[in-house]
Amino acid sequence: MSRVLIAGCGYVGSALAERLACEGHQVWGMRRYVASLPAGVEPIEADLAVSADLTSLPAGLTDVLYMAGPAGSDDALYRTAYVEGLGNLLAALESQGQRPRRVFFVSSTAVYAQSKGEWVDENSPTEPTHFSGRRLLEAEQILRESSFASCVVRFGGIYGPRRARLIDQVRTGQAEFYKGTSQHVNRIHRDDCVGVLHHLMGLKSPLPLVLAVDDDPAEQKEVLRWLAGVLGAPPPRELSARARERNRTDRAPSNKRCRNELLHATGYEFVHPTFREGYTAILADLR
Repeated sequence: MSRVLIAGCGYVGSALAERLACEGHQVWGMRRYVASLPAGVEPIEADLAVSADLTSLPAGLTDVLYMAGPAGSDDALYRTAYVEGLGNLLAALESQGQRPRRVFFVSSTAVYAQSKGEWVDENSPTEPTHFSGRRLLEAEQILRESSFASCVVRFGGIYGPRRARLIDQVRTGQAEFYKGTSQHVNRIHRDDCVGVLHHLMGLKSPLPLVLAVDDDPAEQKEVLRWLAGVLGAPPPRELSARARERNRTDRAPSNKRCRNELLHATGYEFVHPTFREGYTAILADLR
């Protein structure tokens, strides 16, 4: 039986914690407010940004997963969540003499700046121009330089149960895309996020870095059109290039295609290989 700490036990972490607890593992879920943790998961109410909250971690931890997220979308909050929080947890593990088999860090494909439809993998350059990617890379480096065996998992955009914003946009006729542009989006269903982490935890020697996205980095307009067809909704609106210029922000739109061959090579089999299976499952739940 493993003794697992999930630090930042939220949307994905809670689902993973529930699965592990059902298998008989002892699981602790750490978050600021623990009322919504699944049954069978032992709560730790703590703020990862406050080192004093981490002085009494459960002894004999075999696996630690860092899955915290920022409380907002500015640089300071990203630094607090990823850089300071991870550093505090690693320092606490070190000071308490803990030697887990592995520390997993959930990162993101935001570390890649490619935006012209390029294919990227674990060996591609990471030169993010936005603070979100820079802070994630900083945290990855902190873990890599620590004394702990580690595995960084870079997830694509996570969707799944209770995350139906795109479905609502299509259903209400608010979905839109820009004419003459490409926007490949890398996704992974919540069930596969759980599956990937569970799979990697079970490997004797997981790789130090894994990209976790599904098999189809489809263009956003393809997804919107598919959803419209399934829902019997109006097709997404096609906006002009001029509208795109009016709505342009400082952050470059996502347009890269992430390869998952390395993940497949570890033996992982997707529950939802593409957005079609994933959204079909969500729609079935909504019904």
